[in-house]
Amino acid sequence: MSEFQLSLLVIGLVVVAGVFLYGQWQQWRYRRSQAEPVKSKQAESSLQVTTGVSAARTPFDAANEAPSLVEDSPDRMEDEACGLLNDATDYVATFLLKTPQTAAVLNVLWPRRFDFGKSVLACGLNTGSGLWERLIPESGQTYRAFRIGLQLVDRSGAVSESRLSGFRDLLNEIAVQLHIEAKLPPLEEALQRAQELDRFCADVDRMIGINLLTGGDRKLFGTEVANAAAQQGMSLQTDGTFHLLNEGGAHLFSLSASDGTAFHPHTLNQSRVDSLTLLLDIPRIIEPVRCFDEMVALARNLSKALRLTLVDDQRVALSDGAIAQIRAQVAATEDLMLVGHITPGSAQALRLFS
Repeated sequence: MSEFQLSLLVIGLVVVAGVFLYGQWQQWRYRRSQAEPVKSKQAESSLQVTTGVSAARTPFDAANEAPSLVEDSPDRMEDEACGLLNDATDYVATFLLKTPQTAAVLNVLWPRRFDFGKSVLACGLNTGSGLWERLIPESGQTYRAFRIGLQLVDRSGAVSESRLSGFRDLLNEIAVQLHIEAKLPPLEEALQRAQELDRFCADVDRMIGINLLTGGDRKLFGTEVANAAAQQGMSLQTDGTFHLLNEGGAHLFSLSASDGTAFHPHTLNQSRVDSLTLLLDIPRIIEPVRCFDEMVALARNLSKALRLTLVDDQRVALSDGAIAQIRAQVAATEDLMLVGHITPGSAQALRLFS
């Protein structure tokens, strides 16, 4: 290679390196310029959601994000239960203490926490660890802040105005006892949030059942049902139904007698039923569509083992097309929950659909 060619090669390499470095620098500038706007946009949209059910409904977001004690606080919300305290799903008050205190100073709270028809959750910012944790009345730990919240909605409906007002009065009483000023969310806004959340939950609160019917006058002994269920990995629970659990022990779906008869270990050889029902509770299970597919496969296995027919609530045989339609309904419900930032089967979903 001549000296001239070598010079051209060196110049070319320098140019390529320069272009690469300039591109990297441009990307770094772009990422830096976008970081804050993106963060701000996420914060602004944290109270926005459209459920797709009613365009006139006020947007609601039940995002599973617990607000910090103060803006830019370095303290972390470690305890899972405390992480569920959320201004979108609870009426929450934060008490910043003048001096560290134990949970014993909340003596007015403990005997009344079951008076409001919904779950009350109390958390404290541990003085030693700097982490939030669920409060236990007998704990000797000291805390520099408390967060106390009343859940706005569960399967029985939204909290009533009288009970929410009573809870607010209790929070004011606690503030007086702690010699601090209580800054509580407006009651009217909380009631509106509760109604919006209740409507949203009602829209997605769906259970899917598949019935398995015997032919003619034939009935199944409880022992037959128990053996077939055990072969499919199901176990008999204290509620008198068979449950399929995942590897983590979470409930997937259940198998019961269609007439509500409970199965008990000591009477299985006496129990006789003519129909079984597999039941899937969409909001309370992880990945409902996948779980529905598993339930259909299990139903078909049971139908072969016990000589049963898959039918709907009107005892009409379920075709593949009908099963596909049910699956589509499960998928639509799952999507609607995700749009509302409530993940099916999550800890927050289990609270709301309890």
